[in-house]
Amino acid sequence: MTVYGLLNLPAWQVALITLALTHLTIAGVTIFLHRAQAHRALSLHPIPEHFFRFWLWLTTGMVTREWVAVHRKHHARCETADDPHSPQVFGLRKVFWQGAELYSASAKDAAIVERFGQGTPDDWVERSIYSRLTWQGCGLMLIIDVALFGVYGIIAWAVQMLWIPVMAAGVINGVGHFWGYRNFETPDASSNVSPWGILIGGEELHNNHHAFPSSARLSMRWWELDVGWLYIRMLSLLGLAKVKKLPPQAILVAGKQVVDMETLKALLVARMHVIRRYSKEVLHPVTRAELCRSEPHCRRIERRARKLLARDYLDEAGRKRLEALLAGSQQLKVVYQFREQLRQIWERNAPSQEALLTSLQDWCQRAEATGIQALEGFSRNLRGLELVGAQR
Repeated sequence: MTVYGLLNLPAWQVALITLALTHLTIAGVTIFLHRAQAHRALSLHPIPEHFFRFWLWLTTGMVTREWVAVHRKHHARCETADDPHSPQVFGLRKVFWQGAELYSASAKDAAIVERFGQGTPDDWVERSIYSRLTWQGCGLMLIIDVALFGVYGIIAWAVQMLWIPVMAAGVINGVGHFWGYRNFETPDASSNVSPWGILIGGEELHNNHHAFPSSARLSMRWWELDVGWLYIRMLSLLGLAKVKKLPPQAILVAGKQVVDMETLKALLVARMHVIRRYSKEVLHPVTRAELCRSEPHCRRIERRARKLLARDYLDEAGRKRLEALLAGSQQLKVVYQFREQLRQIWERNAPSQEALLTSLQDWCQRAEATGIQALEGFSRNLRGLELVGAQR
């Protein structure tokens, strides 16, 4: 064996192989750990499941049950003091640079792992090797890299070890809750980091994921590329994976004027789509009409106002700006209040489905009596809402 390892490859070829190996690690995280284990959005055949478990042991040393527990707690306590890694709580700099440490601190908490880590693999291999010998896998990877690539193997190994702490803990958990665009107004700060995120396997579509956490597909718009979903479809075609859950779809049935149980079911299941339609069909036109009557350069003001009205998650400064905005316009105050009342229908603990249905019927009647054309139109369309099967 030479100083360049058994393969005796030039540096540029080692760099390409290293990127391919890190991409395989990202695929293991997003397909196995995240979508299959944490959210049960798909099931994997034993062949890819065991491969991903072994590969992640080699390249990350992460324990499946611990990773799943920390991630599930993140969803359950998102943007609160109990969130394991929220940049809204800890600050972006800390989460980006010390995200792996924040993850490790939560993963060592036995109470968190016991409560949120149920249902993960618990066979002999998991108990005796992957969970007990966590650093030995990474050590074995170092030996393999050095044997194959020689001195370049040390750099290749370092990149592999840093890939998940930087890309997952830093970019996704940090930047993904601080900066980007939002398709859905979830009650947290999640954002889609980039429309093209091959390096992160689709995980960059973080706002989409928080809107529909149990979906195996993270892309929502035609131009959003979810590489992880492409791999899942390939595995499905080979009989190595089975998709269980996808985002719900709802349609507007023409001529339907009765708010019934089908309307309520569609609202509860597809609420993220409904609230997005409300922003587009009610908040946007009313904001434009209220703020652009005499202001020649109102587009920027209108856009900022729309964001304030639509966001569920606002900091203290944002809440103060929202209060000032609503104090200056009665119509904006009305449409904002109706948005909040609509959201409360699926958040309240009603004694029965019939009670929820009565609340929705009352909401529609009051909305159509406001005299606000956009709100009245939205309410009439809402009456025709029905749920359909998700398209695969």
